[in-house]
Amino acid sequence: MGREAYVTILIVHLQRDVGAIRSRRHRLAILTLLYAAVAVGAAPLQKTPTRGDLFDELFKQGQAKNGNLKTLTASFVETTTSTLLTRPIVSSGTLAVERPSRIVMRYAQPDDRVVLIDGDTLTVSWPSKNVRQSKDIGAAQKRIQKYFVDSNPDELRTHFTITAREGTDRPGTYAVEMIPKRKQIQEGLSKLELWVDRSTQLMTAIRMTFPNGDTKLLTFADVKPNAPIDPALFK
Repeated sequence: MGREAYVTILIVHLQRDVGAIRSRRHRLAILTLLYAAVAVGAAPLQKTPTRGDLFDELFKQGQAKNGNLKTLTASFVETTTSTLLTRPIVSSGTLAVERPSRIVMRYAQPDDRVVLIDGDTLTVSWPSKNVRQSKDIGAAQKRIQKYFVDSNPDELRTHFTITAREGTDRPGTYAVEMIPKRKQIQEGLSKLELWVDRSTQLMTAIRMTFPNGDTKLLTFADVKPNAPIDPALFK
């Protein structure tokens, strides 16, 4: 479970960096890429823990196995809901991860765009919107490392109320719900939900709920750990 916590930190501690970009489409693109970081830590989980707190057990098992993951590929579907929309916006594409520091999401529907993290640089390319922008996220990545990657369940609980259970809303999964405790986090995020498939033992979905009631759901399919990746995908 350890790297799923890593994603939570990405989302929380990059809020300042995302907010600094005025364009709403840029902010959404960055948040979407942060979700993709879930895949970086889609480490296999063991069978249902038999003792202790479920979140603690999942965190421990994920940390122990996460070191074996070098690359990962997947397809994704992203669904955005908003009170300003008459219907959800549904996008889809592919994801590629090369540890330790390269993640790319290539959208195919409804139009082409690319969101890339390569080291400390975040690049958004959206031809139909005539957008191409790069941003240094090195300082944010250091905050991530300090506060969360090197963290543990007890430290995470100082920032979130965390509940882990069997995913009855998504049968065959474990579900983890994280609700922020601190005001500065609550201003940007109301709830984070994660689901891990119990048979494939990989992340299947993540959903963010924002203070205004808007949501963003990302679901993964065809997840392939340690698959060969063409370096051209990161260009």
